[in-house]
Amino acid sequence: MSALDAFPITKRWPARHPERLQLYSLPTPNGVKVSIMLEEVGLPYEPHLVDFASNDQTTPEFLSLSPYGKIPAIIDPDGPGGARMPMFESGAILLYLAEKTGKLIPADPALRWETLQWLFFQMAAVGPMFGQVGYFHKFAGRELSDKRPLERYVNESKKILTVLEHRLDRREWLVGEAFSIADVAKLGWVRNLIGYYDARELVAYDRLSAVPAWLERCLARPAVARGLTVPSRS
Repeated sequence: MSALDAFPITKRWPARHPERLQLYSLPTPNGVKVSIMLEEVGLPYEPHLVDFASNDQTTPEFLSLSPYGKIPAIIDPDGPGGARMPMFESGAILLYLAEKTGKLIPADPALRWETLQWLFFQMAAVGPMFGQVGYFHKFAGRELSDKRPLERYVNESKKILTVLEHRLDRREWLVGEAFSIADVAKLGWVRNLIGYYDARELVAYDRLSAVPAWLERCLARPAVARGLTVPSRS
C-alpha cells in the first residue's frame, strides 16, 4: 500500500509513481504556473488531468484536496520532515516549491520580499482582471447587452499591463537579474489574454514593448515550453 492511498483523490486518479510529487491540474493560466515551476526546478512529478468538460473539479475526490474546486493542487510525498504535504492554491504552491528546492526565489531577503510582492500582484490583480476580460469578451459574458462590465475589466487590464510595462522597462525579468516565481505566475495569464481570450487588440497590447519582449523571453525557455502542455489533454 502506498502512503498516498490515504488521500481520497488517489482513488479517482491513482498514482502510478507514488514516490513522485502528484500534480492535479489542467493547462490553464493558473494550472501551468505549477507545471512550469516543476519543469524549471526539475522535481520528478506525475501529472493528472482534471477535466473540466467532465466536471472532475466538482467530484468529492477532487474537493477532498482542493475544497474550492480549483486547479492546480498537489500532494508531495516528501514534504516537510518527510511527511506528505497536500496543497491547493497556485501561488502558495509556487512559494512552497521555491522554498523546497531553493530555486526561482532569491536568497537575499530584500529581493525575496520583492519577489513575493510581484507574486501577490498576480494573485490579486493580473489573474482576476484578465480572467474577467476573458469571460466578458469571449465566453458567456459576451452575450450581455450591457458592455460596462467588459469596459471596466478591459480598462483595469490596460492599467495592469502599464504597470508591468513600466516595471519591465530596461529589465529582463520582473525581480533582480533572474527568472523567478514572479515571472512564472504571470506569463501564462499574459499569453492567454492576447491568445486564447482574443483580447490583444482590445487591451492595446501592441502599443507595449517591454511586456511583449519579456513574454517572448519567457516562452523561449525550454522548461516553460514543456510546462505549458502539462497535463496533456489527449
